This record gives sequence, C-alpha cells and structure tokens, in this order.
Amino acid sequence: MVVWWQQLTPRNDRDWAPDVARQLVVERHGDRVHLNNVRDFEWLTPDLARVRWESRDYDLAQLSSVDMIVSYWMGPAIAHTLVSFGFDDGRHLTFSVEIRRERNEAFSIAGGFFKQFELNLIAADENDILRLRSNVRGEDVYLYSVRLTPQARRELFLAYLDEAERLHAEPAFYNTLTSNCTTIVFDMVARIVDGLPRDPRLILSGYLPGYVHDVGGLAQGVPLETLRQRGYINPRAQAVPYTEGSLAFSKAIRAGVPSATPPTDDDIERAP
Repeated sequence: MVVWWQQLTPRNDRDWAPDVARQLVVERHGDRVHLNNVRDFEWLTPDLARVRWESRDYDLAQLSSVDMIVSYWMGPAIAHTLVSFGFDDGRHLTFSVEIRRERNEAFSIAGGFFKQFELNLIAADENDILRLRSNVRGEDVYLYSVRLTPQARRELFLAYLDEAERLHAEPAFYNTLTSNCTTIVFDMVARIVDGLPRDPRLILSGYLPGYVHDVGGLAQGVPLETLRQRGYINPRAQAVPYTEGSLAFSKAIRAGVPSATPPTDDDIERAP
C-alpha cells in the first residue's frame, strides 16, 4: 500500500471536465500582463455552459481593489473562497483554486484527502464564476472588501500568477486540509503580510470572514455581522440578466458593500 501510494503522481494530461480543462498561461511585460485561458462561460445549468476561453490584458498600475468572496454550499463551516481584483476601468478578474476534475467525475471531500484530484487555478470573469454560484447553483455568496496597501494588492496578484505558472510546470494534488482554496491563498498572503497567525478558521473556511475581520483585513469600524449582511450578493446578482454583461454584474453585486480603506504607511509603522 505504501509503495502504491508513493507512486501516485499528479498529471496535467487527463481527460478534464470542460470548466477546468485549461490552465492559465501568463505573459509579463512590466506592469502589463497578458493572460491566456481566462474563463468566461455562460452557464445554462450547473453542468452545462456555453464554453468561452479568452485572452485578456491587464495593467497592474490600474489595480484598484481586492475582494474576498465566500460561497457556502455545505452548511456554515464549509465554503469556497475566491479572490477578485478590480481595475480602474471597472473590470474585475477572479481567481479560484479548484479541484481539477476529470470528465464525469464529481467532487468528494474524502477523495480530497487521498490524491483523487489535481489542483487548478482558474482565472475567470465574475459574470461566469460568481454568477454560477449565486444564480445557477443557488449557493449563498458573500463579498467582502479587503484592506490591503496598493503594493500588497499588486504582490498578491503576482503571487496568483506565480502559482498558475508553478501548477502549469509542476502538477500538484488537491488536499482537503493542506492544499485547498483557503490554505493556498493564506500562504500567498502570509508571504506578503507579516505576522498573520494560524487559526482553525483557515480549515473551517466558512468562518474565514471572522478571521480576516479579527486581523484587521476588512472595513474598519464596521461589525462583522453588518459586513455579512451587506455583502450578501445573491438578490443583487439574480436581478442582473446575463446579457447586461460583466461590468453591470460586478457593479450590482458591490452595491452597499462597505469599502475597506487601504492602510497607510503610518498604520504599517504602528503595527506590532
């Protein structure tokens, strides 16, 4: 059994499900990045979509915001974590660490412990990846503005690109406890923001907003319950037809969400 277990190796050449069939490909030119295989599906049912993979260009000098999205699909303790980056032109790009399912394969929590799934990093339009969860699957989706300096926002975006390139070169297995949609993001943020404590809420990802609030990462002076109530996007998301497009969808889901003012240099100097 030990020999068999050690011989299990991750691969990038399986017959993948359509929504995770491609990997993000990155080209960098200073502040400008060119991304191939950005997903922009139109979801008709939870399992059926009009497939569209795009190439997009982004200017990191125009990076203006970071939001954390938490989507509940299995009770209050378990959620999927996504991070969305906003730009001055109103566009948003969402990154999601996901299992890379094979065609006709379904997610299994138990399988996530035993090398059943590879990892994939999806970069997607919000009108695809968030609408899928709030409108099509009927999950409860919450959006929180994250308090990061402009430099930290940039470094986090680049960390996602580094992760995409790493997974492209070196396939890796998903692990329900150690390599999942929350722990991988935490590891990236911890390399940027010093002193972040480990916490059980990094595993029980449904409680992640409470952790981020406690470490000062959300809008200051606003109770967590208020952030949760205002960050619930489902009614606003469901009121926007798909045909109105990405900009309308992204604007609507942020209506009334308290904005997290970035910390100043003085804040950073006073931090313990």
